[in-house]
This record gives sequence, C-alpha cells and structure tokens, in this order.
Amino acid sequence: MNPLYFHNIVNEALKEDLGFQDLTTEAIISENHCSVAEITAKEAGIIAGMDVANYAFKLLDDTVSFQAKIVDGEKVSSGQVVAVIEGRTRTLLGGERVALNFMQRLSGIATGTKKAVESIKDFPCRLVDTRKTTPGLRGLEKYAVRMGGGYNHRFGLFDAILIKDNHIAAAGGITEAVSLVREKIGHMVKVEVETETLAQVEEALSVPIDIIMLDNMSLNQMREAVRLINKKVLAEASGGINLENVVQVAETGVDLVSLGWLTHSVRALDLSLNLIESSILDQLKLNI
Repeated sequence: MNPLYFHNIVNEALKEDLGFQDLTTEAIISENHCSVAEITAKEAGIIAGMDVANYAFKLLDDTVSFQAKIVDGEKVSSGQVVAVIEGRTRTLLGGERVALNFMQRLSGIATGTKKAVESIKDFPCRLVDTRKTTPGLRGLEKYAVRMGGGYNHRFGLFDAILIKDNHIAAAGGITEAVSLVREKIGHMVKVEVETETLAQVEEALSVPIDIIMLDNMSLNQMREAVRLINKKVLAEASGGINLENVVQVAETGVDLVSLGWLTHSVRALDLSLNLIESSILDQLKLNI
C-alpha cells in the first residue's frame, strides 16, 4: 500500500491516542532510553497491515528500525514473532497500541477471509467483500480481504453501477432503472441489479446488464435463479452469508459470493508487543 493513502488515517489515530503526551511513559522513561521490542502472534492466523504498523512508529520517529519477519498474506502460528522493532523506548510505547490496533483488525479480516476462501475452494466461484466497512478504513479493510485470498467488490458508489431495491422502487421497476442508467454511463462501467424474487431475475435478464445479485434468497431460490441465468450474466449471492452457510451458497452454482461478514463481524487477531531488551542510548547499536 502507498503510505500516501494511509498517512492521514494513522496520523489521526496517533493524535487520538497520544493527545499532548504519554503521561505514564514520559514520567518513567528518559528521552534517550532505547529498547528492542517484538510483535508476537498469540494465535494462528493470516497477517495483514505490516506497513501500516511500521508507519505508525515512523511517524513518531523516523529513526525507528522496523524489521518485518514475514510479509502480509502469510500464515503465522501462535507464539511466532512477526516483527522486531528497535528505537527510543518512548516511541515504541507511544506507537504500540495504534500499530497493534491496525494490525489486529486487518489480520483478523485476512484470517476470516482465508477461512471462507478455503471452505469454497472446490467450487468455481469467487469470494468478494462489500461496502460494509469501518468508516475511514475501507481501503485498508479491502486490502486485508485481498491478503486473505478474497476479491474486492466495488470500492464505493463511484466505480460501478449497482441498482438496489430502493433505486428500483424510485424508478418504477428494474427495466426503467436500467434504461435511465444506460443513458448516462460510459461503456466501461459495469451494471449490476439486485433482485429478491425469481420474477425480478427474469426481468433483469431482459435488459442489458452484467451481473445479477441474488439478495437474501433461500438456497432453493438461488438454485432456480442460477438455472434461469444460465451463464448469460454473472450471478452473485448476497445477504446473511457467513462461515456457517457459505459452502451451501457456493453449491448453488453462483459465480460470486459477497460477505459483509468479512469486514463487519470478524474478530481481531490477537497480537502483542513486548520489550525484550532495554538500555541507555549509547549501549544499543541503533541507527539513531
């Protein structure tokens, strides 16, 4: 990820946590005190957000050395060291919580995505995310989905057409909504229509679109919808899908399975940061 993208996010998180000063650390530890710290996985999972964690420390002090022991997207086991950080102790403790918060959140998403992807690997469909992301963190969370082996749906309202139930209601129907859209968009823009019934699927097939979303349909409805679509366009299953039922959904023959669960309900991966060596400035071989 380009740091230009997440600079403001990390900067705001540091301001929120540090405020004017770290009262505890500055009362106990001198400015010239330095340490070596390790970030360790306390459970198995997929790591994501290493660059963001590094950046949190670099924003506080660009002399900090951050040595990643693995790369994003790799699996770690419980007890495995994922990074070693060297620098002023005040910096390490000041950036600790922000760095871990980002890494734990993104690694949790990557880990959940990997579990879902592995569960449907025998089916010819893709697992994709949604816009149900944490405000301000969408780019990071969608990156974490990719690190877990998933794919990104549209990034926002601006990069693809998705005609949803409220659009259909306002326009007076699927046919009317698609007609209005086609009058205004360029030839490069994909068009997807959300459907809730088989009758809507049949109507959607009668107009020029690229993808039909099967929203909150039963498994039997999905199977029939897939039969009707018959590969004319892509079929996407969406709504209420999680690790417990994703295999059953994939078995219906859909091309895409979208899970809001990946970004709104996964559990953070448990990571910790611990100092393993401390000394005054001139006793550690640090590039400071």
